[in-house]
Amino acid sequence: MSIPRFHLAFPVSDLEKTLTFYRDLLGCKTGRMSDKWIDFDFWGHQVVAHLSPEDAGKSASNEVDGHAVPARHFGVILSWDEFEKLAGKLKEAGQVFVIEPYIRFEGKPGEQATMFFLDPSGNALEFKAFRDESQIFAV
Repeated sequence: MSIPRFHLAFPVSDLEKTLTFYRDLLGCKTGRMSDKWIDFDFWGHQVVAHLSPEDAGKSASNEVDGHAVPARHFGVILSWDEFEKLAGKLKEAGQVFVIEPYIRFEGKPGEQATMFFLDPSGNALEFKAFRDESQIFAV
């Protein structure tokens, strides 16, 4: 099944730090860019970092499972192995986590690994993986 790709534009405060974070740490390829924005291939989706320091990183949080989850965040659902590799890479690089990698709904429908961290502009990202991808929308 082919899934449509999404496009997301988000504000950043520093394009050079953003480029280093998304390209070098997360491994996203770059597309078009200017002195005001950069296109990234975010696991097959197009995300665009727009220079807008006054808007970057602003988000309230909500309590979920005893964690303060940033209300505004984005990310992708990876395979379990990809998630573990990325979590290891981030830990090795010294990335600070908003929420350390952990398992939610363990042994229940929708069991998933999740982690939250911030980009250099304070934008929150969530990466997750489901033990059984057919249960992504399980209740």
